[in-house]
Amino acid sequence: MTSPIKRLGRASTVLVGVAVGAALLVLFVANRQAPERSEAAVAPTRVAFIEARPLAFRIEARGHGVARPAETWQAIANVSGRVVERHPQLENGSLLAEGTLLVALDPSRYELAIAEAEAELASLTAELAQLETEADNARRLLALERERLALAERELARIERLAESGSVSTSQRDEQRRSMLAQRQAVASLENTLALLPSRSDVLGAQRERAATRLAQARRDLEDTRFVAPYDLRLGEVAVEEHQFVTTGQRLFEADSLAAAEVEAHIPIAMMRRLLAGAVPDEPPRSALELSERLALADIEAEVALVGAEGVGWTGRLVRVASGLDPATRTVRAVVRVADPYQDVLPPDRPPLQRDMYTRVRLATPSREPLLAVPASAVHQGELYLVDDEDQLVRRDVQVSFEQDGLAVIDAGLVPGERVVVTDLASAIQGMALAPRRDEALERRLAEQAAGERP
Repeated sequence: MTSPIKRLGRASTVLVGVAVGAALLVLFVANRQAPERSEAAVAPTRVAFIEARPLAFRIEARGHGVARPAETWQAIANVSGRVVERHPQLENGSLLAEGTLLVALDPSRYELAIAEAEAELASLTAELAQLETEADNARRLLALERERLALAERELARIERLAESGSVSTSQRDEQRRSMLAQRQAVASLENTLALLPSRSDVLGAQRERAATRLAQARRDLEDTRFVAPYDLRLGEVAVEEHQFVTTGQRLFEADSLAAAEVEAHIPIAMMRRLLAGAVPDEPPRSALELSERLALADIEAEVALVGAEGVGWTGRLVRVASGLDPATRTVRAVVRVADPYQDVLPPDRPPLQRDMYTRVRLATPSREPLLAVPASAVHQGELYLVDDEDQLVRRDVQVSFEQDGLAVIDAGLVPGERVVVTDLASAIQGMALAPRRDEALERRLAEQAAGERP
């Protein structure tokens, strides 16, 4: 058991500690000092700005597509025959000039058909000439027989007058009547012969036309035995060999024209609508055909670039917009044609625009009127930071029509002449003090960028 003296000593120690702590607390409170207030002004934030102004704008639409020849020749045999000649360079990828004989089939069968048709045509022509001669002879004979008939009729009339007076016997009168009837029969026979000659001539004429048709078909078949390049071309797949027998309808080879290439670019609908807004006439056309005539596609610039090959590109033109949307991507199919894709070719640095090349297409046309454009980085979730007349920050809601190449075209909420902050602020507080500085170099770059000028 703890003694009373020890318990009293501990209590005394605690009381002394409490008293010392209370004394120190009273001393600190008595000597405390009030916090000092700083009267120094907050420094304004340095920012760069541009003056909002309408810019001459070049509207662009971009898409991707696969190149293809503008014209492709599928060589299919119209006649059958054995291959008697095949060009030594008739291989996939070969370049051949216009007028080059590529494949020739055995022409003997068609040459015989031509000779037979020519002989038949000559025979029918001779028969028609003979028929015309017979007609001339018949007409001359008919004229003579008609004269003889007239004489016979006059003689019969004289004999009948004599018979009435009893000067001529009845037998003589009857004999003259028989002679006149025989003459009439001769005239009728010649008239009937002349009446039948036109139908015979028509039959011979039809036979001659049929023979001429067979002759023309035989000559066409003979022409079809020779496959001559209709233009400068590049060969694709070849499926014919020398001495091979070719049947009608068999595909021999495929060739692409070197004159032009086309790219069907898939472009988003919104981009295409903006682009065509400047090409569509102001007044609505009266018909769809009139719209096609008045649509100024030639005013739209087109550039084609090879994907994966920096600096390889071609200048083209927009020739048409394909019917309907792409079923997979729901994009507009704009067809761009590149003339002479093999011009200035220097492989491998500058290859020609060939089939199945994956390309990037850019279409551009000037806007009808200047547009109010600012850097897209200056738009912060639908807001622009502006500098007011007192050099204070103003946060303004704006409506962006579209963005292109780092530019945002403002449709509403911004007035020309207002100062737009282009500096990225860590914190943007409404009414905060600013130290603005105009960035004229950026304004010039924006004007060049909006106009489509590239370094």
